[in-house]
Amino acid sequence: MRAGIAFLIAAYMLSQFYRAFLAVLAPALASDIGATTGDLARASGLWFAAFALMQLPVGWALDHLGPRRTAATLFLIGGAGGATLFATAQSPAMLSAAMILIGIGCAPILMSTYYIFARQFSAAVFGTLAGVTVGLSSLGNILAAAPLAILIDTFGWRATVGGFAALTAAIAIAMALLVRDPEKPQGEAKGSLLDLLRMPQLWPILVMMFVCYFPAAGLRGLWISPYLADRFGADLAQLGTATLVMGLAMVAGNFAYGPADRLFRSRKWPILIGNLGVAALCLGFWAVPPTGATAAIAMFALIGLLGASYPIVISHGRSFCPPHLTGRGVTLLNLFGMGGAGVMQFASGPTFATLADTRTGAEAYGALFGLIGLVILIGLAIYSRAEDRTG
Repeated sequence: MRAGIAFLIAAYMLSQFYRAFLAVLAPALASDIGATTGDLARASGLWFAAFALMQLPVGWALDHLGPRRTAATLFLIGGAGGATLFATAQSPAMLSAAMILIGIGCAPILMSTYYIFARQFSAAVFGTLAGVTVGLSSLGNILAAAPLAILIDTFGWRATVGGFAALTAAIAIAMALLVRDPEKPQGEAKGSLLDLLRMPQLWPILVMMFVCYFPAAGLRGLWISPYLADRFGADLAQLGTATLVMGLAMVAGNFAYGPADRLFRSRKWPILIGNLGVAALCLGFWAVPPTGATAAIAMFALIGLLGASYPIVISHGRSFCPPHLTGRGVTLLNLFGMGGAGVMQFASGPTFATLADTRTGAEAYGALFGLIGLVILIGLAIYSRAEDRTG
């Protein structure tokens, strides 16, 4: 089972890579096939949308088929297949189609891992295990930064993405061989997704899931590179370094949030405090924009650190889910998390274009990031009414 979990974590590392690699690929895609920032925002949004929409069938599959078949099959067909299509893309439309496939392939990976943790470990340590898993997997963000820039410069973007397609296929096959499905409890009660949606305790947490993931993932996955390039003239190597710094901050944040519920004996307060900091930083780009690249990178890094609350929000919601609805519970939460990221990524492109029509580039970026901060504050106001659970 340990080997199977190790390959699930490796697969989720690639999932983190695929959702973040467009930021570094952007210059090459623009020069080779004419992909604009709007095209890439759309492709990134489609990744998140496909990932989110797959959560409901994935939840059913986890509860009925188990994580081994669910994760290995989708990762091989969608993940490896989509990466192959991406490597051969000749137009922005093909990039979008490839990102949809990759999103489908990556959809079951983390939830399969969480399903195994929920079945085999106590609720008290679930948050720590979830944080460690996402923390280790966030190394995919690191891979999608300076190392990816070096690979692209050495081998070209098509050969580089093709290599990752082959790696994705190899990991999918390893999961099929090594992942072990946990035993199901005898005499499980019947239930459905509607049972979860009828629980009032879940709704404030679902709202928090909707707003908490995009600031770190969306800014790291797309907006950090055009912001630094347009405002401060950063080149590919500098963009690789900047995304590396933010990626490392996200790794640190995931490890920090993991045991936070047990340290503070609360799941709610670390989430509130951390995301309030993210909102303040996003608003800071609008109210007091950084005057140099170093200050901007530091602000992005802090957003990555404080915005890594995803595992503990999942843990908070999972604590209300009955055992027989574990699979559907964690995937419902993930649906809102990825769905929120997808909606905001879709909206960010046209919103920026509209803002740029009447503002300078610097003002448009600041206004966009400020709007993100306002959305987080609205989510926090609703989440503040959530029932707390101690670690």
